[in-house]
Amino acid sequence: MAVDPARSRRWALGVEYDGTHFCGWQQQPGLHTVEGELTEAVAGVADHAVALACGGRTDAGVHARGQVVHFDTRATRSPRVWVLGVNARLGQHLSVAWARPVPDFFHARFSATRRRYRYSILNRSARSALLGGRTAWVQMPLDAARMQQGAAHLVGEHDFSAFRAAECQSRSPVRRLDSLVVSRDGDLVHIDVAANAFLHHMVRNIAGLLIEVGRGARAPDDVLTLLRGRDRRANAPTALAEGLCLQAVDYPPAFRLPHPV
Repeated sequence: MAVDPARSRRWALGVEYDGTHFCGWQQQPGLHTVEGELTEAVAGVADHAVALACGGRTDAGVHARGQVVHFDTRATRSPRVWVLGVNARLGQHLSVAWARPVPDFFHARFSATRRRYRYSILNRSARSALLGGRTAWVQMPLDAARMQQGAAHLVGEHDFSAFRAAECQSRSPVRRLDSLVVSRDGDLVHIDVAANAFLHHMVRNIAGLLIEVGRGARAPDDVLTLLRGRDRRANAPTALAEGLCLQAVDYPPAFRLPHPV
């Protein structure tokens, strides 16, 4: 699916950001958002107004390593010029990793086949000067094996009503989790989850429950009971935003888009 950069009107960008410094992805009057800053930078390089569409909206405080956006332009620029030009107009907490011309029917959101998130937990008694804002800090010891046992109940297609935010606007609570893996790397516990799509706060609500399982407040089988009960009020508190990162958005191979390692 080769595209001539000189003729393409639609471009895709790979974007990463430290969500600590933004009020979420979506542009909002009077607030510093990822979409707002990035739109202004892209428009500066294009020399005309642009509208961005993203692969997955993120809340305030949530980070991204593999966000993908697309925009239409009448400007003729090379991939290198898009990357360097846009980055020159961005602050240090937001950057473009790559730029690729894509067909007009490509859509950052609707062409995506899967989203991958990682929730990272610093699990030790002392806080970190380096990982603050990038991980959730849990002082009580967590049993990653117990967390994995509980996580296994959530893989597959289910009604995730017990894991959606009250303000979630999705018409259906049914989602398909392709994978959910809990692992430990020294003092860090990672929750890696992949799905076709997510409900509002779904990953953070999963993380909140698995943290309770890991510290022994709930049994692994309680995850299945909660899932079947479909009652958000019975679930654990929503985990902090700072531990969550959008790792990647997957697309059909024919688009030939770079993928974070």
